[in-house]
Amino acid sequence: MYQQMIFVNLASNDVASSRKFFTELGYTINPQFSTDDCACVVISETIIAMVLSKQHYQQFTEKEIADSTKTSETLICLSAESREKVDELVDKAVAAGGTAGKTQDYGTMYGRAYDDLDGHTWEIMWMDPAAVEG
Repeated sequence: MYQQMIFVNLASNDVASSRKFFTELGYTINPQFSTDDCACVVISETIIAMVLSKQHYQQFTEKEIADSTKTSETLICLSAESREKVDELVDKAVAAGGTAGKTQDYGTMYGRAYDDLDGHTWEIMWMDPAAVEG
C-alpha cells in the first residue's frame, strides 16, 4: 500500500543552527537532500521537514516570507507515544535553544508546544488510545 509522505518546508535565518537544533532533538539529517542552504530533517519514514534558507525558500513562492518570530504561519502537530515522550521532546527542544509554549492537559489528551529557533511552532500531542477507540 502506498504511504503518502509530508514534506514541511520551513524558512530559516540560519540553516546550520537549525540543523544542530533538530539533531539535538534526536532527528537525523538526510545528507542526500541537504546543502548549506537546506537541511532535510527526517522526523519519521513519512514526515520530513525541509529547513531552507530564506533565499532558497523564496525560489518556491512569490509571496512575502512570514517572520515566524512575530506571526504564526503554521502550527505543526506531531503525535507522541506517551505523556512522558511529550515532555521529553519539548524539554530537549528548550535545552537546545527553543522556547516553551503552551501546555494542554485534558486527561485523555496531553500536549505541549515549543517554538524552534526560527519561531515555528511545533505541538507534541499524546492521546489515550482507549479514548480514541471510543
